[in-house]
Formats: sequence, C-alpha cells, structure tokens
Amino acid sequence: MRNLRRIGIAAGLMLSVSIPALNASASGPTVPPEPATFPAEGKIHYVARDSILEFKALSEYHEPDWVTEKYVKTGKLPPVKDRLPKEPLVFKTANMPDGIGVYGDTMRHVIGGRPEGWNYGAGQTQGWGGIDVGLSECLTRTAPLFQVKAKDTEPLPNLAKSWDWSADGHKLTMHLIEGAKWSDGAPFNADDVMFYWDDEVVDPNVSPLNGATPETFGVGTTLKKIDDYTVEWTFKEAFPRQYLYAMAYGTFCPGPSHILKTKHPKYSKNTYDQFKNAFPPEFMNMPVMGAWVPVEYRPDDIIVMRRNPYYWKVDEKGNQLPYLNELQYKLSTWADRDVQAVAGSGDFSNLEQPENFVASLKRAAEANAPARLAFGPRLIGYNLRMNFSANGWGNPDERGQALRELNRNEDFRKAVTMALDRKSLGDSLVKGPFTAIYPGGFSSGTSFYDRKSTVYYPFDLEGAKAELAKAGLKDTDGDGIVNFPAGTAGGKDVEIVMLVNNDYTTDKSLAEGVVAQMEKLGLRVVLNGLNGTQRDASQYSGRFDWLIRRNDQELTSVVQNTEQLAPVGPKTSWNHRAPENGEVDLMPFEKNLVDIVNKFVSTQDNDQRAALMKKFQKISTENVYNVGLTEYPGALIVNKRFSNIPQGTPIFMFNWAEDSIVRERVFVAADKQAKYELFPQELPGKPGDKGPMD
Repeated sequence: MRNLRRIGIAAGLMLSVSIPALNASASGPTVPPEPATFPAEGKIHYVARDSILEFKALSEYHEPDWVTEKYVKTGKLPPVKDRLPKEPLVFKTANMPDGIGVYGDTMRHVIGGRPEGWNYGAGQTQGWGGIDVGLSECLTRTAPLFQVKAKDTEPLPNLAKSWDWSADGHKLTMHLIEGAKWSDGAPFNADDVMFYWDDEVVDPNVSPLNGATPETFGVGTTLKKIDDYTVEWTFKEAFPRQYLYAMAYGTFCPGPSHILKTKHPKYSKNTYDQFKNAFPPEFMNMPVMGAWVPVEYRPDDIIVMRRNPYYWKVDEKGNQLPYLNELQYKLSTWADRDVQAVAGSGDFSNLEQPENFVASLKRAAEANAPARLAFGPRLIGYNLRMNFSANGWGNPDERGQALRELNRNEDFRKAVTMALDRKSLGDSLVKGPFTAIYPGGFSSGTSFYDRKSTVYYPFDLEGAKAELAKAGLKDTDGDGIVNFPAGTAGGKDVEIVMLVNNDYTTDKSLAEGVVAQMEKLGLRVVLNGLNGTQRDASQYSGRFDWLIRRNDQELTSVVQNTEQLAPVGPKTSWNHRAPENGEVDLMPFEKNLVDIVNKFVSTQDNDQRAALMKKFQKISTENVYNVGLTEYPGALIVNKRFSNIPQGTPIFMFNWAEDSIVRERVFVAADKQAKYELFPQELPGKPGDKGPMD
C-alpha cells in the first residue's frame, strides 16, 4: 500500500521531467565566487604526528604538593606512581608551545546548554561547551591533528596505545593502555570497551550521544575481547583505516562499565528509559577517564569539575596532568559565553556567533583587553537539509509524505537553492569580510575542498519559480503560496516544517531568513524551534521536513565520520535513514555517493582519496544534496593568563577547540594565577556522594 501511495504522489507531483529544454534555467550553474580575504586569520604551525606524544615509563612521577600532603600521606590515596599505568601517555615538551607547566588555577567556561545527566553512552548530553570532552576519553584522538599535515594525518593513540593490522587487512588488533584506572580507582580494561560496543552501540534500544551505530565502524564490523588489554576488530573491507577516526570523540568513548552495568536492562530489572536516566546531573563524582570529574552541580548556575587523581597522562618530567586543578561551567547562554570571555569574567570561548564578531574584535584590540582573539579558517558552515526518507522513517502524515517526495525531486531542490540570496543571509549575521557564499558540500576551509568541483546555482528568483513549476507546483488558489497538485495532500498550500535549534541565535537568524526568502518563492515554511536535546530527538527520529544544521566533521575534516556523508547504512545519514528493520530508499545519485564514500574508506592512496572527494563534491552540489546557506571563520577567545595554547587553533575541525588546545597541558604561570577555585585542595569523592571528597 505504501508503494502504491508513493507512486500516486510522485505522479501527482510530475516528478519525471526529462525534456532537455525544461532543464534550462535563467541562470546556469557555475562555481562559487572567491571568498573575501581575511587578514585576521591565525596561522597554524605544522608538526610531525609522532612529535606530539608517546607511551613510556618514566623514572619518577610528581603531583601537586597538596595532593601528596593531604591525601597520600593520610592514606586516602596510593602514591602517584601506583595510580598511573605501567606506561602512561607522555606529552612531548617540544610540542608544547610554552613548555612544561605548573600546577594551579582554574579555567572558567560559560555555556548555554544544560546537562541531562552523565550517561553519555545512553544519549545524555552534559550541556556541551567542552564538558563531555573533559570527562570522556576515547580509543583514539583526533582534535590535535589540525596541526599535522594531511599526508601525515592519522588518529593519535589514546586509550588504545597501539594497533596492528592482519596481513589481509580485515582484522585490527588494538592494545589498550595497561593499568590505567577510572577516577574512582577502578581498573579500566577491555570490559569497558566491550560494554560500550555490545550494550550501547550495538543494542538497538540505546543511542549514544553523538549517534554512534554499528555502521559507523563499517557494515558488518564486529569487535571482540582477546584479553583484559586487547580487543580485535573484524572488518568486511581491507585496511579501512578510516574507521580509526570513528574511534575518537565522540563515537567511541567508553563509560565505566562497573557503574553502568548495574543499571542496564541486560543486567538489571530496569527499563531502557530508567537506564538512560539513572545518573542525573545531581549524581556527583561519576567515574571518568578524563582529566576532571564533576563534583558540583547547581541547576541554572554552575557545574564544577575537579582534577582526576587517577589521570593517566603526564609530561616528560613525570608531572601527572592536568596542570589546572578545576574547570567551571557557568550555565548561561551561548551569546553570553563570548561576552564574558571578552570581558575577562570567563576564560575561554569559541567565538562562533558572527553577531558578536565586530564588538569582540574591537575589545580585543584594546591594550588592557584581558583576552586574546584569533580567527581560523572558514570552517563554520550552515546548511539546510531535507528529509529524503520516503520509506516511513518518522511516520509522516499525508502532508509530510508528499513533502518528502518533493524533497526527492531535483527540480524542487534546484528551486530552493536558487531562491536563496546567500549574500543577504550572511550580511544579516555580520557585515564585513567574514561570511562567504556557501553552495553546500564541503567547507571551503578543509584540504579536500575543490572550488572547480563545486556546482553553484546563483540567486535567481525567477529561475527558481520556473524550476518550481517544473516540479508540478502552482498557486491554484491565488494566495501567493503554491499548492500540492489535486489529489495530493488535499491540494493544500505547500507548507514545510523546518526544525531549528533554539539554543543558538545564529541558527534562528538563518532560519528566519530562509522563511522570508522561501515565501517569495511561494513556499510557506513554519519553524519548529526546539532546544538542543529536544531538537536532537526530533532529528534522530525523523520528525522533520527540513532542518537547519551546522556542518559536522564529515564536511570539515572529511576524514572523520566520513560515513555520515551519505546513507551507507540505515542510520549513518543525518537526514536520510531507514525505518525500523527497513532499508534506505536511495535516489540514483545517492547510490553514486555511497559508492564513493565506501571507496574512500577502503583506499589508502592519498591521490585517489582526493580525486574521489572531488567527484563526491561535484555530484553532491550538482544534485543539491544539502542546501548551503553561509560559512564563516570562528575565533578562539582565551584569557591572556593561559599558556600552552597552540597557534592557529581552529574552533572546530576534527573536534572543538576545547579538545584541540589539549586542555590537560594548558597552565597558568605562577605569577598570573588567581583565586578562582571554588574547591581548593579538594579531590572527587565516591560515585554518587554529594560534592568532593572533603
């Protein structure tokens, strides 16, 4: 019945138009214009990948004196050497911009998100803004790779200290760091890795926060435990090194299985909903492998994290990291994060809201400014994504189903992209040389971007209306909005519900601009503005017609989360998925995109990979796979008292800047330290206990 209904809708919308003359438009496709030069952009200092870190035992280890005096000598903690693994991860001094640091002080963050709880693997957000990055450690690490040249780029080891490929390339043996411990002193081992895989990623009833699925690591991939510190991957493809990127943040960051298992339905009488919500924000001292542990949560006020006494990374002198004793997260708004960082009441911000660019630049230029500010490449892009699933994902009603058929119509997509005045959209956010025309596809700041392979349909409202007519849409009732054909969705006005994140001013501003411009085309767009967690739930369940989404890693680094570029599996794409136990209903050009992505993942030839992504970019932009809106650079705002901040750090490439700057190495010189710590000389307590140890 569904197939017959789809055929009827498709016929009603006249989706099969093949006359060559009809494919012409008033303005033909071209390449996007060259973006304006931006002299404020910071320059990256490139280094060799193996110059960043290594694993080895040192002759001696150190920690803050107050930890030794207050906790080790009183028997509350073992000596530091007994809390570290056999071979800790050692950050090399040569890669530290300011060298070996000193202990003390705090970094004060301001965020607009609110925590749901600490169960990351079950889908709970901790509020973003760097909280989850400070708590979680993953098998590999990619954030610092922004400073590594493309030919040398491969994920850094992390919880997995090394790995070996079988001769045929189908098996990958990973060696985990041996003797590392969770922040409560419990051992970390392969059981934690397997719990995350078997009981969170593979379990269809659990959805990890950043959307990890089995297909994220390759269709048909399996993982098994060999011993306490060894796991083995088996892939269908040979040497799919691409999946090493998926083993970094945020799709393979295992949680403490000794805590989580007690609440999981497989091992308890809990429901999946009870499991997800078993560790609310009020649950303090959640065991982590990260450098800091949550010890204080005050709703709508602050989250405080204190140093992890069992952290498994050191500098070359054997100083246990982190250098900073405390992280604070004031719960405010994302716009206020920039304001406070510039003013000096906050210490760090990713300046990603272009509405704040001009004022921030002026303040940072003043001699007494507390913060320094440096822009990176244009890696922040926004796009409009259409729901392409005509197969029932999200259980659409008749109108929603008809809209999805429209989304799958090339003429309709061309009408939408041609009706967008992208320069006006960018100027509505900020004047000046910041924003640039973004047709869709890869961000122009990534090394895989090729302008000549990018198809751009210039703004042409009359041409767009002609494309809309070719899609079978006319204004039959004279109200300025085109109607569905008679017999489709009751012949009513074409009304599109667009999902948007209410947490960000930029998202809402762009969405409102799209609404106004689509109305001139003859399409009524209604905004469904939700906060972050509600918005994510609507997207992941397919309850949207269109959505506004900021570019993710697959469009900025390309080598990370590459499988999300196309529907290579039932749940890899952001906007085209299969319903329960179904298959993705690929459009013909999507089959080509899937084939390109699979070839990219399996090949190790860098020239071939670049050629494949040029082809992907052309097919994607030619078919308007995602509708680009605008792109612009971000800036890092950091208080001048902090040291070891790498030059040219982008606010987002492989990951957000909070991880790219490697916060566990960041320090404040002794003569610049201030009394900002809320819990001085205190360490995390037992899981579930209120507050820190003392």
